[in-house]
Amino acid sequence: MCTLLMTSSSKAEELLVAVAANFSGPMQEIAEVFTQTQPHKIQLAFGSSGKFFAQIVNGAPYDLFFSADQTKPQALIDQNLALTSSRFTYALGALALWSADPLKINNDASVLVSDNFNKLALANPKLAPYGLAAMDVLINMQLMEASQKRWVQGENIAQTYQFIASGNADIGFVAVSQIMQNAVLKKGSAWIVPSTLYRPIKQDAVLLKRSKHLTTAKLFMDFMQGPEASHIIRSFGYTLEQKQP
Repeated sequence: MCTLLMTSSSKAEELLVAVAANFSGPMQEIAEVFTQTQPHKIQLAFGSSGKFFAQIVNGAPYDLFFSADQTKPQALIDQNLALTSSRFTYALGALALWSADPLKINNDASVLVSDNFNKLALANPKLAPYGLAAMDVLINMQLMEASQKRWVQGENIAQTYQFIASGNADIGFVAVSQIMQNAVLKKGSAWIVPSTLYRPIKQDAVLLKRSKHLTTAKLFMDFMQGPEASHIIRSFGYTLEQKQP
C-alpha cells in the first residue's frame, strides 16, 4: 500500500481505494495531484481485481473500487454493494508481450510463434482480466497447447511483470501501462498486441455503499473524469471511452 498525504485540516477525510494492479502508475500520479488541491488523504491498495472483489463481498472497508474489468463492478451493483449511478469506465486497457531483454522481442509475435523462449508469464485469468486477455491471444493464435507447459502465472499483473523483470520468465503478457509512458518503452523489448486478438479491456470503477465518506468519494470520482486525470491516464498508454453527446 502507499499513502498520499496532504496537510491535515479539521474537514479532511481519508479514502481507502482498491485499484487493479495494472493501474498503479497512473493512479499514484492522479491521487497525488488530487491531494495537492484537496485537504483529503488517499490510501491506495493495489492488487488483483478478483481478490479485491472477494474482499469487498466479505466486508472490506474500501470506499472506491477501480477494477480491471466491467464484470466485477457490475456484480457488486447486483449484490447491492455499490451505487449503480457511480459506475463508469475510467480506462480502456492495452496488452503487450514484453521481455526485459532488449533483443528478445522484435516488435512482433515471432518469438511466440518460433517457440524461442523458456518461460511465458501471464496473470491468472481467473483473477486478472489481463490474464484473460492473454489467454484470448494464445487461443486466437492457436498457441495455447504449445505454450501451456511453459506458463508462469502471476496472481495479478504486477506480479507477472516482476516474473519477467527478474528473469524468472523471459517473456510475458503485461499491461502496456507497465512498460510504456508517453509512448516510449521504458526498457526491454515489446510487441503491442493488436486489440483484434483479445476482448476489449474496459476498466470500470464504482463507489461502494458502505463508504462513510460518500461526498469525498464522489469528489474523487469526478476528478477521475476531469482533464488532469485524463491526461495522466493517456500518458500511460490507455485510451478513454468517447463520451456520449
